[in-house]
Parts: sequence; C-alpha cells; structure tokens
Amino acid sequence: MPKNLVIVESPAKAKTIENYLGKDYVVKSSFGHVRDLSEKGLSVDIANHFAPEYVIPSEKKKVIAELKKLAKSADCVWLASDEDREGEAIAWHLAEALDLKEENTRRIVFNEITKSAILKAIENPRGIDYNLVNAQQARRILDRLVGYELSPILWKKIKPSLSAGRVQSVAVRLIVERERERSAFQIQSYYRVTAVFQSENKSFKAELSQKFSTRKEALNFLNTCLTASFSVSQIEQKPGVKSPSAPFTTSTLQQEASRKLGYSVARTMQLAQRLYESGKITYMRTDSVHMSDFALQSAEQAIYQLFGKQYHKRRQYTTKSKGAQEAHECIRPVDMSVSAAGADNAETKLYDLIWKRSIASQMADAQLEKTQISILSPVPQTYFIARGEVLTFDGFLKVYMESSDDDEEESSEQHLPALKQGDALQANAITATERFTMPPARYTEASLVKKLEELGIGRPSTYAPTISTIQNRGYVVKEERPGTTRSYHVISCVNGTLKEDMYNETTGAEKNKLFPTDIGALVNDFLVDNFKEILDFHFTANVEKEFDEIATGNLKWVEMIESFYKPFHHIVDNTEKHSSRVTGKRELGVHPATRKPVYALIGRYGPMIQIGQVEDEEKPQYASLRKGQSIENISLEEALDLFKLPRKVGVFEDKEITIGIGRFGPYIKHDTLFASIPAGLDPMTITIEQAIDIIIQKREAVSNRVIHNFEGTDIQVLKGRFGPYISFGKLNYRIPKGTNAESLTLEEVQAIIVNSQPTGRSAKKDASAKNASDKKKKAAKKPAKKTTQSKTPAVKKTAAKTSKKQ
Repeated sequence: MPKNLVIVESPAKAKTIENYLGKDYVVKSSFGHVRDLSEKGLSVDIANHFAPEYVIPSEKKKVIAELKKLAKSADCVWLASDEDREGEAIAWHLAEALDLKEENTRRIVFNEITKSAILKAIENPRGIDYNLVNAQQARRILDRLVGYELSPILWKKIKPSLSAGRVQSVAVRLIVERERERSAFQIQSYYRVTAVFQSENKSFKAELSQKFSTRKEALNFLNTCLTASFSVSQIEQKPGVKSPSAPFTTSTLQQEASRKLGYSVARTMQLAQRLYESGKITYMRTDSVHMSDFALQSAEQAIYQLFGKQYHKRRQYTTKSKGAQEAHECIRPVDMSVSAAGADNAETKLYDLIWKRSIASQMADAQLEKTQISILSPVPQTYFIARGEVLTFDGFLKVYMESSDDDEEESSEQHLPALKQGDALQANAITATERFTMPPARYTEASLVKKLEELGIGRPSTYAPTISTIQNRGYVVKEERPGTTRSYHVISCVNGTLKEDMYNETTGAEKNKLFPTDIGALVNDFLVDNFKEILDFHFTANVEKEFDEIATGNLKWVEMIESFYKPFHHIVDNTEKHSSRVTGKRELGVHPATRKPVYALIGRYGPMIQIGQVEDEEKPQYASLRKGQSIENISLEEALDLFKLPRKVGVFEDKEITIGIGRFGPYIKHDTLFASIPAGLDPMTITIEQAIDIIIQKREAVSNRVIHNFEGTDIQVLKGRFGPYISFGKLNYRIPKGTNAESLTLEEVQAIIVNSQPTGRSAKKDASAKNASDKKKKAAKKPAKKTTQSKTPAVKKTAAKTSKKQ
C-alpha cells in the first residue's frame, strides 16, 4: 500500500493532483463535507455551551469507511481540502471522523492546482487552523439557531413550510424594499434638447445644459432658436486616462459573468470550480486582489509577447474589503500564457473572461484626448455642450473593458471637427424630446451580490448559496417581464420651422431581474416588524465582522454565540406569545353584483382573491392570481377578471375548447389535451383561431415524442428527457438499459410492465393509495376489540416492543 494518503474534496481535484504525485501517494476524495449538524432536531446543546452534535450522513458512511481503511495502512495522512474556512472545517471533520493521530496528520493548502504548487505545499505542511474551524462552526451554529427558532413561528403566524435565515432574510429585504421604492416612485416627464451643428462639411451633436419641465417651456425655447445664430463660445481640451480594473475576486467575477455572459451566480461558481479542479485557474472563493510575484512575471512575459513592451505596466492591487477572510490570491489563470482553456463552451467563455481581466490588470493605461465645445444658446447662461474623445493609445482596452449595471444614455466618443473660439455654426436640427425619470433599477443577481458586498453582508463562499436559497424557497423569482407602451412628445426645429410629433415606445421590459413574491414580501414584513435587529443591515454586517474576529483568534466563538442568542431567544418567545397571524389581507372593494367584499390575501396555496366572508352562510369564492400579479397592487377590476375563467372559446373537431387557469398558469383544454398558453397571450382575449393553433402545435410536439403507439391499448413508448420510457395509463416505466426502444413489441413492453416498478409522482400516489387500501383490508379482517380499562396499558406495551425491535 502507498505510504501517503492525500484527501481532497472532489474527485476531479483528486484525479488532477494524483498525476503530479508519485507512486508513494494515493489521492482520494471526501466528496465535500463528511459531517454536519443532524437534520433531526436542533443538534446544538444550548445548555452545554452550544456544543454541536455532528453526525455522519448515511450517504457518507461508505466514504468514511473506505478512508478509514486507507488511513490505517498509511504512514501519513495529508488533509488537502480548500484553504478557506469551509475547507479548514472539512479538514477538521475528516480528522475527527477518521480518528487521525496528530503525529501522522499533515494539513496542506494551495491556491492553484499545479505540480509546483502541490509539491511546495507538501514541503510546507502545517496543523489544522482551529481559529478558521471555529469561525465556520460559529456561522453554522448561529444560522441553525436562527433558522430553527424563526421558521416554526412563520409556520404558525403565516403558513406551513416557510423558513427564515440570517443572511437570506436580509437579501429578501433588499429586494422587497427596492420593489416598494419603485412602486412609490412618481415618474415625471421633462424635455431634453439636442442639436446637430455643422461646420463646413463636418456635423456633430451637442446637448443643451438645461432641461425643461413642461412642453410650454421647451416650445418657447425652440421658438427663440428659429432666428438665432450660433457660434463657438469656448473650447476645452485635456488629456484623459482610463485605468484597468483589479483582477477578479469572487464577487466581481460573479458580477461580470452575469453582465457579459448572462451566467447566474450559481452557474459561474460551478464553472469556476471545474476550471480550478482541472488546474486552469487559481482558487475561486476569494476576496483578495493580490497577485503573486510569479503571476506578475508571467503576465509581463505574456504581454511583451502578445502586444509589446509599451503595453505593460506592473501593478499590485490591494484588497479594499476590511473583512477579507482569505489571504490567498485573486482569481487568475494558472498559466498566463494560455489564453484559451475549458472542457466545453461555457467553461471556455468564463476562462476567456478571467484571462482577459487578469492580463488587462497588468497593462498600460489607455490614453485619451478629451474635447468639450461650448456653444452659446439664445437663452443667457445656457449652452449647447458637445463632447468628444479620441483614443490616442488603447493600452489595456486592446484586451478588456469592464461592464456596468448602469445604462448610459449616450456615448461621448464622437470625433469633433477642428474649431476655434468664435467660429460660426449652422444648426441643422434642434430637437426637444420628452423623457421620463426612472425609478431605481431592480436587482439582478450581479447587482445584488455587489450590494451585499458593499453592506459587508456575507462572504465569498455565501453569495451563491444565498441567492439560490431565496429563489428555491419561493421568496424571490428571477424573471423576464414584458414592458408597456407609452407615448412621448417630440418638438423639432428644422429649416426654420417647428414640428410636433407623438411616438410610442416600450418601457419597463425586464430581463433576468429579481422580483419579490407575495409570500416573500409577507415574510419580510413579519420579520422586520418582529425581529428588526436580525433584519438590520448593520447588525448582519457586524456579525460577519465577529466571524472574522474569531478567524483571527481575537474572539471566542462560544462568547459570540452567547451574546447573540440570549436576547434573540427572548424576542422569539415574546413574538410567539403576542404577535397575531398575518395573511397580508387587503380589501379591494365590493363585488358590483353581489355587494360582497373582495379581498386579496395569502391563502394556504399562495396568493389569491376571495369574494365574501368565511363566516357567511354561502361559502366564499376563490381565485389564484396570475403570474406577475401581486396582492399588494392588484386592482378590484383585475381581481374580478380572475373569476371569468374558465371560459368557453368555441368548438373544434366537435369538441369544446375551454380556457382556464391553474397552478402553473393559464391553459387550453380540448378533449383530453391540455396546452399551456404562451407568454404574451392574454387568456381573456385569446381567439378560437389562436387556440386551435396552440392545440395543433401541442399535438405535433406530442406526436414527435411517440416511438410506439399500440392500438387498442393505452400503452405507449415515448421519448423522455432522460431517454425512452413506457407510458401505461398514468404510470411510467423505465426501459432496461441496453434495450432498443424502437424494436420493442407489445408483448415485450407488457413483460417490462409486469416485471418492474413504476416511476414518477403518479407511481408514488398509486403506491400510497394501494398501501392505504391494504391497511383498510387488514383492519377489516381483524376482530373488533372490546373497550376495557386495560386498553391504554396494552397500547403502551405494544409501542415499547416495537421501539425495542427498531
């Protein structure tokens, strides 16, 4: 057996490292964490200084057994998990679970998977850093305490199956508050005046320094321009410089990959993990922008070779984040001379982004020549301003330009003609265009990460899980939403005449933006009302700083948890006793025909409209809200429209077409066929022709899935997402591996059905129904017992026996 056992987190990482080490080393994977707090109960002994109760999950017992066997026969065990707090905790859990002895256990860390980095780590081992372990442990325990105590209150006061968390609840609060800022925002119109001037054969654009609040003001100004003459009042020229951005940290990579590539935060981290484990980039969870001397030299050589000496400028960036927890490098390519890498297109694109940002960070500034021309307008103290810039040396822009979340109205990169003060100009056109003030933008995943980082909430390892969690729990949705049409007014002054026109534009269209759901808003309001401190941005940021203090050994984790838990638990008790149940119920008005009140509220199955009172003799009517509707702003008219479904559209092939709305949105029903209504079509206005088109498209989609349709039976062989399968009634059956689905006969299919178990939700329901039926049959066969005083003890005795067997 090999003398050395090296344990890493992932099999991909193990494979790469094993190639670098000799025959004396065997590299195995722990497949992530090997111990955690039990899912059953709190698993934290509050009375015993918050001692955690760790368990090895059932799916990890086989892994631990194999590692234990290898560890016993090895002379030395090397714990090579990642170098952040999470990785340090994994190393400690492995040492505990495997009963490793300190004298033959080594902890090694590296921030890139290269032969030189691995060998250097082997030469410089250390012990487990218990400060880092305690910082991770404190986070895990604190988050368990918060979730375990808050979630049951939400079940009682709002609805079952809800959950709350320390960081996720703050993230939801940011999104809810941004949506309400937008709802409260009063859009105002104004007029922006632009002009096209000409000097000899060269034309250029300029904008008036003043904006007008009303059409009348804009019209008056343009009237004065009809007979005005224009000339150059002032020319300012000065050199400009653009400098490159620092190399990537976790948060800036997530932001830029979202802007440039459209990747979600979770997707970016998955791809970065794969690039790291295959030895292409350095460790991807970091808030450091530092670059090693070796990397700086490697970047210099690459820039000299690709672009020339004049494009290089050595730079060492410093980390701005006060709570930076990792002392390793930025995210950069392991080999700066490799400009393309990745196992697939998605990996290649991300690697390209990382390479360009890293190389650009070591390149020279871009040199610009900026020019501003002021042109006196007919109104005193107002000028038309023309801005232009010429790129005299591209520098780092040859490789990379950082994106922005802000939408720029217009670029200033126009080439201006050679002019001097006093030169006369001709106004080809002057236009006043009605524009509108904009509410604050909704968050994207990238801008939410940026905001969390600005507030000091979360750390590199927590951004992606936080954003995934708030979406998975239904508090936030990431959606595309269509805009609305609005009119705007344009007044033009051309060739000495004024002209007014009205145009239409689409406004408010959103792509991949984060929207709070009704249940997310309701949970947020309840938590803010009752747990204001927990939801406070500064409080959450201070908790993160305390974790940092624990990581550096300046604070004991038990003391930190104690100072948090006592006041928190008191608030939990008080809230449970004195707060009322909330539904977000809002009265919209009364039904015009029945005069019954109409409410918007959160019900057992989500947001809905209720007509009538629960106490009324006649039961209330209910309707679910459509996608994009909210109980916070739905109108009475919109609410009443929901009760117009299902509606009959017409007849097709002697069968009625009905439009309804279900749990997953509006649909068309024709005979036994159900088809979802595409986004953009209003179920209230769909015509018979549109409905027939949707039905035909659905039929074609279904027929393309059919491999076999056995006549006279309800058995089909279909193409599925994970390969061919058998459909029999409402049940599905897997086709054995290696079987040619296209050549199956009816008899062979029937044999598969008889000899295998069905799969899917319908199968589970069928099994549950069968179990219930079997229990009823067994119960019916048993003789009825007489009710006597000894019944209760007899039941207890049986329960005790059952427990003993288990």
